[in-house]
Amino acid sequence: MSGFLSWLVEPGFFSNSTVQTALLAGGVVAFTSGVVGLFTVMRRQSFAGEALGDIGATGGSGAFLVSINPLWGFVGAALVAAGIIETIGTRRAQSRDLATGVVLGAALGFAALFLYFDTTHSSTTGASITVLFGSLFVIDTSIVPVIIGLSAAVLGVVLVLYRPLLLATLSPDLAQARGVRVRLVGAAYLLAMAVAVSLAALTIGAVLSTALLIGPPATALRLVRRPGLAALVGGAVGVGATWLGILLAYDSAYWPPVGHGWPVSFLVVALIFVFYLVVSAFTVGQRRRGEARRARPAVPGSE
Repeated sequence: MSGFLSWLVEPGFFSNSTVQTALLAGGVVAFTSGVVGLFTVMRRQSFAGEALGDIGATGGSGAFLVSINPLWGFVGAALVAAGIIETIGTRRAQSRDLATGVVLGAALGFAALFLYFDTTHSSTTGASITVLFGSLFVIDTSIVPVIIGLSAAVLGVVLVLYRPLLLATLSPDLAQARGVRVRLVGAAYLLAMAVAVSLAALTIGAVLSTALLIGPPATALRLVRRPGLAALVGGAVGVGATWLGILLAYDSAYWPPVGHGWPVSFLVVALIFVFYLVVSAFTVGQRRRGEARRARPAVPGSE
């Protein structure tokens, strides 16, 4: 076992303070995104999640422009956008998608402007890469307690809203008949999702943040049907992909050509995609074998 680990893990991995920060922050964010993303998948709000991630680029680039931590820009922009979408949208999915698209278009225009200023009118270097694609290896240790606090708050909101949110997701009319304030519950969840997407944007970038929100819970729903268990499995899948991505990114510095490692964001997203494909193939194969057994004619005298 020790020989296998020495082959898999390059020297200094566990003792490297940058790696330790990446593992802690990445694991917390991945678990939070996997749990929150379950309802994003079930409520068919993937477009809203993608939009909030892209809108976060506006806040992140603006934060670089005024020299503050991009996390505050990501969170601030996503929360404002979620509030606007909820205000101008309606319960109808078509109208909500239209409102989301309008807000997304305006926000991307400001993101382009802020990134232009970042690269031409300030001394900021690498702002575009950091905002759009992130890196777990550049997270400041001072921001880790904030990441943990925000993640705990998001998970707390989902836990408190779990039963009414689940009912409103499965049957909005029944939920309303039972006294659930469907619009209020949906708005609270949208705000929680905005924070979760912002945290994902800080770790793997605004462009790729939806992968952590959608991929792990979609994979989990292929394996289990109970929502509570699916949320935990989704969180575990996200953590596994993130930690393995960090390991591979660290090891890739020793791959040829030496000194040119692979980006951790790409590896995390690629692993999530591979996990989903493998699980999908496994479940489809199981279903087909079950259908074949049921369709097989009974053998005479077998009873």
